[in-house]
Amino acid sequence: MTISPKTLYNLLVDNFGYQYWWPIDEYYHQKQKSDPRFEIIVGAILTQNTAWVNVEKALDNLKKHKVLSINAIVHINEEKLKIMIQSSGFFNQKTQRLKLFATYLHKKYQDDFQKFFSRDLTEIRHELLSLQGIGPETADSILLYAGNHPTFVVDVYTKRICKRVPFQVLSDSYDDIKYFFENELQHTILKKELVTVYKELHALLVKLAKNNCLKKKPECLSCPLTKLCEKSL
Repeated sequence: MTISPKTLYNLLVDNFGYQYWWPIDEYYHQKQKSDPRFEIIVGAILTQNTAWVNVEKALDNLKKHKVLSINAIVHINEEKLKIMIQSSGFFNQKTQRLKLFATYLHKKYQDDFQKFFSRDLTEIRHELLSLQGIGPETADSILLYAGNHPTFVVDVYTKRICKRVPFQVLSDSYDDIKYFFENELQHTILKKELVTVYKELHALLVKLAKNNCLKKKPECLSCPLTKLCEKSL
C-alpha cells in the first residue's frame, strides 16, 4: 500500500489544522515601514542547523535594535550583528551570509523585492543557489514563503517521514523527494492553490515530525499516520 501527498495533506490538516507558516511580525514592519519578506529571508538563513525557537530569539534582537531590513543589515557592524544573532548558532558564518545576501539585493536590485521575485521561478532559484551559503532548502524556503512561488521545501523532517511512510520516492535525496511531492501535487491540486498547499504541507510535516516522529521514542499511538507508517511501534 502507498499513500499520495494529497491524502497525506488531507490527513494532516484534519488532525493538526492549518499552520499558517511562515510567521512574521506584521505590526513591526508596518511601524518601521520595512518589508516583511526580508524577515522571512533572514529567518530562512538563521534556521540553518538550528531549532526555530533559537531563530525567534535572534529575530527579536534584530527587531529590538531596528535592523531587520536590507539597508540596516548592509550597514551594521559585523561584530554587533554577531551578538544579535548569537542564539541561532554558527553566528560567525550566518553573519557573513546575511551581510552577503543583503549586499547582493542592495546592489543588484536596489532593495526592490518586487524586482527580485517577479521573474521566472527557475531563474530565481538558480540565482539563489549561486549565492554563498544558500542551499536548496534555504532557496526554496525563500521562494515559497517570501516570493510565493510554487516550489516545495524539503527539510530533515520531510526526509525522516519519507523513510517511514510508504511513498513512491526514488531515493532520499533532496531533488527526488522534491520532485515526488511537486509532480504528485501538481496533478491533484488546482494551480492557484499550489503555493498555499506547499506552505501548509511543509509546515504540517514539521508539526508531525516534532509531535511524533523525531522524538527520542516516536509517539506512534497518537500519530495520524500510524496505520500507514511502515515503522510504527
